[in-house]
Amino acid sequence: MKISIAIIGAIIGLISGGPIGAIVGFLIGMYIEYAGSDGGANENRQPYREAPPTDFTRHLLILIAAVMNADGSAMRSELDLVKRMLVRTYGEQRASHLLLILREMLKEKQDVTFVCRQIRSEMAYSQRLELLHVLFRISRADSEINPSELQLLQHIATQMGITTPDFLSLRAMFVTSPDSDYKILDVATDAGEDEVKKAYRKMAMRFHPDRLLGLTDSEKKAAEEKFLSVQKAYENIKRKRGWT
Repeated sequence: MKISIAIIGAIIGLISGGPIGAIVGFLIGMYIEYAGSDGGANENRQPYREAPPTDFTRHLLILIAAVMNADGSAMRSELDLVKRMLVRTYGEQRASHLLLILREMLKEKQDVTFVCRQIRSEMAYSQRLELLHVLFRISRADSEINPSELQLLQHIATQMGITTPDFLSLRAMFVTSPDSDYKILDVATDAGEDEVKKAYRKMAMRFHPDRLLGLTDSEKKAAEEKFLSVQKAYENIKRKRGWT
C-alpha cells in the first residue's frame, strides 16, 4: 500500500510530463508514505482550496520560491515551468491553489536552511539529489543560471547533505564551462587517459539504470539522464584529447 502512492505519482508524472514530472511525483509520494500522511484521502473529503499542502509540498514551494528570487526577480519562464510541473503532479485545480501559495512565498524571505535540514532528516540521499536536480532545472528555465542562483543552490545542497563532488558534477550538467566534462566525471583537467577512463566507468556504473536494482521506473529514468550526461562528457574528453 505504501509503495503504491509513490509509484502512482511517478507514473502520472512520467506520462504527463516526462522524467521531470516523474521525479516530483515520486518524491511527493514517498514523502507522504514516510510521513504517514493519508494523502489524497483528505482532499477527497473537502474542496481543494481548503486542503493545506503537506509538509513536503510546502518545503518544495519554499525552495522553489527561494530559487526564483535568487537573482532578484521571479522570471515568467521560471513560473511557467513550475506551473507545468505542479499541474502534472497535482492537476489543474490543486496546482492553482499551490501557485497562489507560491506567489505569497515569493513576497517573503524564506528560511531555506531550516527547510533543507528538515528535508535532509526525512528523505533518502538519492531523493535529495533528484530534488536538487529539479531546482537546477527551474534555475535554468530562463536559459542561464546566474552566480546568485548558483550560490543559493550550493547552500541548499550543503544543507541537504549533498556531497561536494555530487554537487559539482550536477552543476556541470547545467552550467557549461571549458572544464565541464571533467567536472561531470570528477577528474582534473590534466588527468591521464587511464584515470579518466576509470572515473567514467565508476560514474557509469553508478548511474546506469540497469544496475540500480530496487528503484522505481521514475528513478531509473532520472539516472538514465545523468548516465547520458556522463557518457557525453567522456566522449567529449576523448575527442578533445585524441584518444581512441
